[in-house]
Amino acid sequence: MVTDIGGVNDKSFNQSAWEGLKKLQADTGAQVKSLESKSDADYIPNLNQFVKDNYNLTWGIGFLMGDAVKTVATQNPKAQLAIIDSEVQMPNVESVTFAENEGSFLAGVVAGLTTTTNKIGFVGGIESPVIKRFEVGFKAGIAAVNPNAKLTVNYTGAFDKPDLGKAAAATIFNDGADIIFPAAGATGNGVFNEAKERLKSGKKVWVIGVDKDQSLEFGDDVTLTSMVKRVDQAVLRVSNDVLDNKFQGGKVVTLGLKDDGVGLPETSKKNVKPEVLQKVEEYKQKIIKGEIKVPDK
Repeated sequence: MVTDIGGVNDKSFNQSAWEGLKKLQADTGAQVKSLESKSDADYIPNLNQFVKDNYNLTWGIGFLMGDAVKTVATQNPKAQLAIIDSEVQMPNVESVTFAENEGSFLAGVVAGLTTTTNKIGFVGGIESPVIKRFEVGFKAGIAAVNPNAKLTVNYTGAFDKPDLGKAAAATIFNDGADIIFPAAGATGNGVFNEAKERLKSGKKVWVIGVDKDQSLEFGDDVTLTSMVKRVDQAVLRVSNDVLDNKFQGGKVVTLGLKDDGVGLPETSKKNVKPEVLQKVEEYKQKIIKGEIKVPDK
C-alpha cells in the first residue's frame, strides 16, 4: 500500500486503509507492507517498488494518486493495482469510491439539530470532487433539519498541515460556530487540537470526526460523532478477492449507506441525543430507499 502525503498515521484515511491490510495479514497470513509518500513525486517510484517486488496487489490510497496509478498500470499491464477515491479506467486496476455525501448528510442532521448558535463550520483539505461530496452532503443534511443554521466553509489546500486546520478552526469558532466538521486528513487533527484547547479554558465546542471513529483518538469530550468511511473494509474485501483469484480489474465500486460503506458509529449515542439519532435513522432509510437524493457536487 502506498499512502498519499497524509502519511500512514494520519489518524483518518490512510490509517484506516492500513488497518484493513493489517487485518488481512492477521486473518490470512498475507505479507503486507506500506510506503509513505512525502510528496507527489514519490507516488510512481513507490508504486513501482511494489510492482517490481511482485506483490499480488498494490494499493494507491487517495484521489491524489489517480494519475500515478494509471501510469504504473499502463507500464505494467500484468501487475494488479487498486485505488481508493479515484476512478482509473484500466483493465488491471480496481477502483473503489464512496458516497461520502450520504454519510455526511447524516452528520449534517446531527449538527443541525445539536447546534445552539446556528453557526456550523466545515474545514476541507484540497478542494476536489471527493471533499466536495463531504461538504455538499453535510450542508444538505443541516438544511433538511435546520434551515436557519449557517455553514461556513474553509478549504486549507492541504491534507498534511494540522496547523492550518487549527487556524481555520480558530477563525470559525471565534465567529460563534459551536460545531466543525473537518474533511482534511491530518490537517483535520488541528481542528480537534483547537477544540481541546478551548475546552481547557472552559469553552465547549464540538468536532465531527471523519473517515474513522475519531472519538477513539481524540476523546468523547470534543467528538460529537464521526462520518465513518469504511476504507478498511473496502481494502480488506478487494485484497481478499485477490487472494481468492477473483480480482475485478476494470471495475469501479461505489460504497454508500446501503452497503454500510459510510455512516455514523455506535459511539454517537454518547453525545448525540436519542431523538436526534432517531431522526438520523429516518433520513438514513429515506436515502437508502431513494426517497432522498443527496447532492454530490
